Amino acid sequence: METEHAIRELIAKSCMTLERDDYKGYLELCGESFRYRITAYSPEIRKDMTWLEKNKRGMKDLLDLLPKQNMDRTPLTRHFSIFLVEQRAADAWRVGSNLQVFRTESQGGTTSLVAIGKYIDEIGLQENGRFALIDREVRLDTRMLGKGYHVPF
Repeated sequence: METEHAIRELIAKSCMTLERDDYKGYLELCGESFRYRITAYSPEIRKDMTWLEKNKRGMKDLLDLLPKQNMDRTPLTRHFSIFLVEQRAADAWRVGSNLQVFRTESQGGTTSLVAIGKYIDEIGLQENGRFALIDREVRLDTRMLGKGYHVPF
């Protein structure tokens, strides 16, 4: 139970750091071999699509550029609900979470749904005793995201 609590806390921190634009903090939650992907299935072409794929260094480069981007700066809020925690090895877990991403307009305060999907995470227990994200696939059901979203979900 303690392990599941620590894993839930790690996933929550990954959401909160992105919501605060704390990209350094987000990367500190990731192991050195971290890999990040955004994928979706297209029934029109009957294929899986990979929209973004980065290792930890590539994520750092992408996140370092965000403040310079001309992009939609409407804050995003991420809600997750864990549905699977499966131990794969003594120090590795596979975690599945449902994901909903909302945006709230600065003017008027209207909140709308941006995307739904799943986090499919591989989490490892590091030598220093802390849990870290090793692999994150953001598997989206939503395929029309509009323009201007550069911040990873």
